[in-house]
Amino acid sequence: MRLRKGWILTVFLVAAASMVLTSGTAGAQGTGTGQGAAAGSAGTGADQKKTTVADSTPVYKPPLRGSPGGRVGGGTRGASLEATASLSVLVPDHVGITLQSQPHLYWFISKKTTQPVEFTITEKDAVKPLLEARLKPLEKAGIQRIRLADLGVQLRQNVPYKWFVAVVTDPSHRSRDILSGGMIEFLPASSDLSAKLGRTPKAKQPFVLAEEGIWYDALAAVSDRIDAAPKDLSLRKQRAALLNQVGLNEAAQFDLKEAP
Repeated sequence: MRLRKGWILTVFLVAAASMVLTSGTAGAQGTGTGQGAAAGSAGTGADQKKTTVADSTPVYKPPLRGSPGGRVGGGTRGASLEATASLSVLVPDHVGITLQSQPHLYWFISKKTTQPVEFTITEKDAVKPLLEARLKPLEKAGIQRIRLADLGVQLRQNVPYKWFVAVVTDPSHRSRDILSGGMIEFLPASSDLSAKLGRTPKAKQPFVLAEEGIWYDALAAVSDRIDAAPKDLSLRKQRAALLNQVGLNEAAQFDLKEAP
């Protein structure tokens, strides 16, 4: 009888221990599942955030043509200016592409100046400039626009051009100019790209142009929208994103800081 009671007690203790172990394992598994779900949720949120950022700013993909050339000059000088100023043309460090024969060109100056500002454009291998012109006095510092149509300049297809902006600090010593320049080439849009742009809303055209490697037109498209809505910070961020992607960080930061 005692043996039977001892055997029953042993069976009871083993069963109780088994229940405790099973309960602990299930709890641990439940906790692990909860952590996995939380991690998965966090990962999804991060992915969504990345997607949102990518969707909200254009991404410039340089053309695959590999044309040589890029930004030249640029710099800072304060000796003959009212205040120390930096100058840069807003171009990538390679030949930028446009789909227009009379595109808009952009440049940046960090301080307003009353010194003369000159614009020059030349075919890549030409000796004589296509045009040398004095620009209108600056109304304010920041990003500036040159409209080739206003200057009577029309680019030829498949011909690289060099263009420069110079602040003339001393007319008798042109070597003291603050100078910056870049390159541009006019390539008409393919039928596929024309069709793609035709079905793309204006708000998204800077994105398409940037993805297709059309630098000048992407920058112009977002700049036109900024002109129409200068207080829209999201548009300023789009332009700043383009500028940062080609190393024009100072112009990008200045533009965001000076937004009305």
